Amino acid sequence: MIPAPLIAPHKRTAAALTGTCGLIMVGLLITACSTAGPGQAAAQSPSGSAGSAASPAVSRPASATPSTGTPAGSTPAGAPGCLASGLQAQLGAAQGTAGTIYQVIVLTNTSASSCTLQGYPGVSFVTGPGGHEIGAPAARNPAVAVTLLTLPAGGKANVLLAVHDAGAFGGCRLTSADWLRIYPPGDYGSLYVQYKAQTCANRAKSITTVTAVAAGAGSAS
Repeated sequence: MIPAPLIAPHKRTAAALTGTCGLIMVGLLITACSTAGPGQAAAQSPSGSAGSAASPAVSRPASATPSTGTPAGSTPAGAPGCLASGLQAQLGAAQGTAGTIYQVIVLTNTSASSCTLQGYPGVSFVTGPGGHEIGAPAARNPAVAVTLLTLPAGGKANVLLAVHDAGAFGGCRLTSADWLRIYPPGDYGSLYVQYKAQTCANRAKSITTVTAVAAGAGSAS
């Protein structure tokens, strides 16, 4: 090893400059990387399950595009998200097939101003308004594309709930339910509608699936 005093002064200076430049370059890279925007997170409802549905995705014809529908990423300035306190939930059209009932749930904007909805609601059977949850919440059905909707006062949106035959699920502890609890996408407030069905008491078995919100009153076919 060459003792430190024998290293030429100009070499020590070059080494110091190299180290300084390296720090500057690293700093520039960190600054450049920090300007990249975060990825868009997927919308999730407070109680909805993100698991895949037990049955194939349900397809249904798209309804006519109303003037209130806007593509994701073009939210009108000042339009807040729709909250449960400004929405009304009610049952819409229904249709039964072998082992499954398809039930439309209609959400109406009862507030005095426009609001937006996007993504999946949380839907589950409960013992009653304010009661406890029965079984597992509805899994997501990707049959309907996630779209940003703007609802004017009185405007409507819908989701399609598929209720499968609970008796067809192995290990299901059958029980009856009379109410549905619905969390609008992105809200912790909830809505309730009466709906009688057999379900599984154990949370490991989800017998329902739900689509993302779509414009209008919807169709069960």
